[in-house]
Amino acid sequence: MASLYDKPVRALMHDMVRDIDLKPDTVISRDRVRSWFREKYPKIKDGTIAAHLLRMSVNSKSRVHYGAKPGEDDLFFQVDPKHFRLYRPQNDPAPIYPGNDVEQAAKEELQELAEEGSPEFAYEKDLQNYLARNLHLIESGLTLFEDEGINGLEFPVGGRFIDILATDSDGNYVVIELKVSKGYDRVVGQLLRYMAWIRKNQSEPGQLVRGIIVARHISEDLLLACSGVQGVQLFEYELSVSLRESGLE
Repeated sequence: MASLYDKPVRALMHDMVRDIDLKPDTVISRDRVRSWFREKYPKIKDGTIAAHLLRMSVNSKSRVHYGAKPGEDDLFFQVDPKHFRLYRPQNDPAPIYPGNDVEQAAKEELQELAEEGSPEFAYEKDLQNYLARNLHLIESGLTLFEDEGINGLEFPVGGRFIDILATDSDGNYVVIELKVSKGYDRVVGQLLRYMAWIRKNQSEPGQLVRGIIVARHISEDLLLACSGVQGVQLFEYELSVSLRESGLE
């Protein structure tokens, strides 16, 4: 997606630091950053701002999902979930960068599970990584949300994180919550809270928001809880292995 203004959000973060004259030891809150953007660049969504704060915080593990680039994205150090200060290369740990380790580990985990005949993923992160690359298995035309280098993996919503934020073929938002084993009724409250946040802070007028829960098993309680809720779908997953003959010469 193209930038809403003449500069991308990552560049505007640097502008903000200069504009407010942020000192190396000064801690700044996420709300203060949002306030600056609302005043200067009101079209930029709160979720995009929060995601860029994580992308540009050298110690945030979430930045691996957002394609953080050495140098230009090494701006902040995350003090706690809501507070940040400037990154100090001489004193702070080395920055976390994206790599192939996470994706490769997920692929190896999936292969091992399939070879062992296991019907489910061992960790929710593995299920998340697999589905993020294969959203078409849930619905044709479903794609991972992207905006200025920020994607829908672990998308921040008011101090919490959506497992996967996607958009459908009509451009509407789809909030996807994952449960690696059994999905219980309490997950619907979590999903509805995330949907409401996206509807209030991220979606444009006329842009719909719906939700999907993916679990190995959907409990009867969850089925009952969702039976009267509009815009929520339930899916059960199962790992499988397909074989093809390899010709011998």
